[in-house]
Amino acid sequence: MKIVTYEMLVQEEKNRQVAAALLTGVAAGANAYSASRAGYGSYTTPSGRTGTFHSPTAAAIAQGNAAAQNEAMISATIETGQRNMAVLKQAVIKDNTLLPGEWYGGQLHLAPPTDQGGGQKSYTIVITIGSDRHVI
Repeated sequence: MKIVTYEMLVQEEKNRQVAAALLTGVAAGANAYSASRAGYGSYTTPSGRTGTFHSPTAAAIAQGNAAAQNEAMISATIETGQRNMAVLKQAVIKDNTLLPGEWYGGQLHLAPPTDQGGGQKSYTIVITIGSDRHVI
C-alpha cells in the first residue's frame, strides 16, 4: 500500500489551484467579452428596414456587472485554495519528530492497492508501535 505524503497532497492541491485559476481566467475573459458586446443590437422597422444600434448605458451596466462577477469568481477561487491548504496543513500528518509525552493528531492517507478484480474487497491495516499491535 502506498502512503500518500503531505508533500504529495500539497502538490496535488497546488496543481488543482493552477487548473482552477486557468479555468477562472477563461471564464472571466468570456464574461468580460460578453459584457463588451452588450448594448449592441439590431432592429427591423415595420417597413422592412433594418439597422443596428448601441446603448452606452446598457454596455456600462453590463461591464460593471461583469467586473463585479469576475472579482467575486476570482476571490472565491483564491479563498478556496487558501482554505484547502490550511486544512492540509492542519489535518494531515507530516514528517515530524515527537518528543516523549507529545501526541499528534491528523489524517493518514493511504492509496488502496490496485487490483483488477471486480469483487468486494476487505482491507486490514496493522500498526505496530513498540510492543503494541493495532489492527484496523
